[in-house]
Amino acid sequence: MQTCSFLGRVALAFVAVASAYHTGWSQEWARKMFAVQFHEFGTIARGSKAEFCFELTNPYLEDVRIAHVRSSCGCTSVYIKDDKRELKTYERGGIVARVNSSSYLGRYGATITVTFDRPYFAEVQLQVSSYIRADVVFEPGSVQFGTVEQGQPAEQKVKVTCYGNSNWRIRELRSANPHLSAEAVELSRGPGQVLYELTVKLGPNAPAGYIKDHLLLMTSEGQAVQIPLAVEGLVSSGLTLSPGTLFLGMVQPGQTVTKQLVVKGTKPFRILAIKCDDPSFRFDTSSAGTAKLLHIVPVTFVAGAQTGKVHQTIRIETDFADAQPELSAYAVVAEPQ
Repeated sequence: MQTCSFLGRVALAFVAVASAYHTGWSQEWARKMFAVQFHEFGTIARGSKAEFCFELTNPYLEDVRIAHVRSSCGCTSVYIKDDKRELKTYERGGIVARVNSSSYLGRYGATITVTFDRPYFAEVQLQVSSYIRADVVFEPGSVQFGTVEQGQPAEQKVKVTCYGNSNWRIRELRSANPHLSAEAVELSRGPGQVLYELTVKLGPNAPAGYIKDHLLLMTSEGQAVQIPLAVEGLVSSGLTLSPGTLFLGMVQPGQTVTKQLVVKGTKPFRILAIKCDDPSFRFDTSSAGTAKLLHIVPVTFVAGAQTGKVHQTIRIETDFADAQPELSAYAVVAEPQ
């Protein structure tokens, strides 16, 4: 009787270990898609915009689908970037965490749970942390340049108010983006309140693409206290590519596949050349020499004998203000069947 009981306990323990191993593996495939699983926002001014995108990439042949996301705390809102729930092979997506700095004050942390239901069920937990100050306020809460045509400068102003410290000062403004500059002008200083106006400028040499940076306010509180101000915008070259990433699918060695690339401009333009370092990619540019608003370019991929992942950059040269947009192209050459 004792032997049977012992064997039963061994069997149950084996099942528990196997179940735990399977559960860990089933979560691990999903965790591997995220490059970062924790973000520290640091010190945030009340009412300021503070967002972070947890980027993920699907490295698998199966499609991945995000079923839903949720946050453990009202201090942080969460949503799926561009509502892109399904990711094909090599496609990228994002889970955006936004701090509700207008409604919460003090030190807060949140756990973001991302649930997948394809190709298998899995949950990944992401962590964020922040400290929201009550005494420093930005109006508006971020710098929004909107859409700026490439080659044109842009300028926006933000008011910064500090309450409760008449000696508070902005010592320096820093940005990692060489195309951003800023200056702070003190507007008033009185008992318990200091008011500054920031002028944030985007230089005319800024390259085409999205701007998502921060301006750091270095204050009289010391180097340890850096207050970020979000800076966002889009520098438009006047040209757009669709799709933004070209996935040519899974093919057999020697197989040929063709997809359409759409290049659209705000005024008529010509495509001068399309280049790729891999000769397996071919482009039909027979009609590209005529100036028009929209070009449809067939892109053909001829799979070689070597199996595995193929990743190349396609560069497009045009006469549209010397714009040369790029996009990534992917394919998977499968083992012969």
